[in-house]
Amino acid sequence: MATNQLLEIKNYGQSIWMDNLTRDIVQSGELKNLVENQGISGITSNPAIFEKAINGNAIYDADIEAGIRAGLPTYKIYESLVFKDIRDACDILHPVYDATHGLDGYVSIEVPPTIAHDTEATIKEARRYFQEIGKENLMIKIPGTEAGLPAVEQVISEGINVNVTLLFAVQSYVNTAWAYIRGLEKRLAEGNDINKISSVASFFLSRIDSNIDGKIDAKLKKGIDDIALEAKLKAVKGKVAIANAKIAYQEYKKIAQSERWQALAAKGANVQRLLWASTSTKDPNYSDVMYVDELIGPETVNTLPPVTIEACSDHCDVANRIETRVEEAYQLIDSLKDPDININIDTVMDELLTDGIEKFVKPFESLMNSLEDKIKLLSPV
Repeated sequence: MATNQLLEIKNYGQSIWMDNLTRDIVQSGELKNLVENQGISGITSNPAIFEKAINGNAIYDADIEAGIRAGLPTYKIYESLVFKDIRDACDILHPVYDATHGLDGYVSIEVPPTIAHDTEATIKEARRYFQEIGKENLMIKIPGTEAGLPAVEQVISEGINVNVTLLFAVQSYVNTAWAYIRGLEKRLAEGNDINKISSVASFFLSRIDSNIDGKIDAKLKKGIDDIALEAKLKAVKGKVAIANAKIAYQEYKKIAQSERWQALAAKGANVQRLLWASTSTKDPNYSDVMYVDELIGPETVNTLPPVTIEACSDHCDVANRIETRVEEAYQLIDSLKDPDININIDTVMDELLTDGIEKFVKPFESLMNSLEDKIKLLSPV
């Protein structure tokens, strides 16, 4: 029998979650099979995924019609559809949650992306989502924006599991980790239990390479006469995201060794794991599993879309690589400052965060519009 590489990865302390939640995979039994037989131990969702799932899919029509009969506005009908999918997925994954004592088995749902820059609105919606969905293995996705991190700190202090999303810069991850720690410290100071709270920090990958590769290609297209310069530019392509992630992992280790974290760990706190997100390879010239193979390591999560899950189960090259070639990673990031390359990594990360929020807002708004059209179609005349 062929080895399932997804199951092999678990032996190195990394959990594999899936980045795709639809009613089809819940009702067909596909999700249950992935959990029980393929080693999938969590699932994430976002507005883009739900837009594709709900738009043009008759599987949701009966519930939409029920919402119409109940006189619900479009947004509440949307929530009724999504919350049901999330609850059902939570039930399927709850045995994993129990078996891992709350390490895995989570289902993530994002607060509306339109409030990414509003701290109080994010806190309010995170509370409401957690209460209304009513599942202990639910994670609320909050963007790692300047406004998002105080919300992370507050809802963690209230015992709500958080998936901090849209992290690109290493410093953004560090800020996220300390927001989690402050939230736990606040909860502990208020005399509350901290050993049933979990969090992940979703560090995005392929979008970084797509952005930087585009900048490199633009330089190369202008024509490079110097062969050494051309080689220097090409050496950067497809390498920055993984290097950036390896540096983030080194920061994770420093934080895990800090006195403040150790004090919380002694009280039973769960570590906030780095989660590798945006892991489908965008460039066909690269390995379709490079964002898996190069970042396998302990106390991490990798969240994969279905196509990458299929590819990885077939031909991932499984080994603990998260701490290999770390010095090279630092050198590569530093090389971006070379006048011949001249790419400002901080500017790139800021661009990606802004663009990332927009990539969630647009499908969310599109989903609301298409759902409105479907409501009109299904409404009795």
